[in-house]
Amino acid sequence: MIQRQRKSVLQWVAALVATAVVLMVTGLQAGELQQKLAAESAIEQVMQRGVLRVGLDVFVPWAMKDKKGELIGFEIDIARQLARDMGVKIEFVPTKWSGIIPSLIAGKFDIIIGGMTLTAERNLKINFTDPYYFTGQGVLAHKKMTEGWKLDNFNRTEVTIAARLGSTAALAAKERFPKATLRLFDDEPAAVQEVRNGRAHAMVAGQPLPVHSAAANPELLKAYPEQLMAEPICMGVRKGDIDTLNFLNNWITAERNRNWIDKRRHYWFETTDWQELVQ
Repeated sequence: MIQRQRKSVLQWVAALVATAVVLMVTGLQAGELQQKLAAESAIEQVMQRGVLRVGLDVFVPWAMKDKKGELIGFEIDIARQLARDMGVKIEFVPTKWSGIIPSLIAGKFDIIIGGMTLTAERNLKINFTDPYYFTGQGVLAHKKMTEGWKLDNFNRTEVTIAARLGSTAALAAKERFPKATLRLFDDEPAAVQEVRNGRAHAMVAGQPLPVHSAAANPELLKAYPEQLMAEPICMGVRKGDIDTLNFLNNWITAERNRNWIDKRRHYWFETTDWQELVQ
């Protein structure tokens, strides 16, 4: 009887020791995994490098060059403030819109801050932060070519619509005007010029570009007040980078709570005070 009890105690102790060993090994593995994830995060690399590299495309008024050749705009303000709060320098990496997601994945920059809309297709390739503002797609038309037209008149086979390649504006144009011919351009200035020259009846672009373009040239261009779709604008990061995603989401929440993002959006999207900086 005593031998059986002793054997039972020994078995219990052995099981306890084995469990402790498993927990210790699991703890070490979890700790190593956490260290590995932290080391691979863009935020950790930025802090070690001392420079935040931001990928963006150049389009008004999100990002554009002023009279001195320096980048200014809404997204430029966002990126600079983020870098200041992190205590690092900023490096902008202008990239054609059609190649901006592949460039992020390839590590050419740390983050996309460039008026990017969250879509399911894009989200399969990269991760997105919480939205830091919302925008909508609008129509900018050649005034004489479309005199008296309503939006439904653009949905005809003889109509040509311009949009930026790889943009949600192109998707909105296809959805709203499926019968029209869609012409795609690498950047929005080229699409605007196509409308100005009368080679396209209209273009679809994120606001406020249609409104601002029409206000700058009211005799030639017209902006329609209707909004084709409302879109959440987010920052883009590489897949699996939960550390960076967590930091950016918290930063966005803090900046929205103090209304700083809304104030900058009002300045760039709802006023034209900044135009003297680029004209």
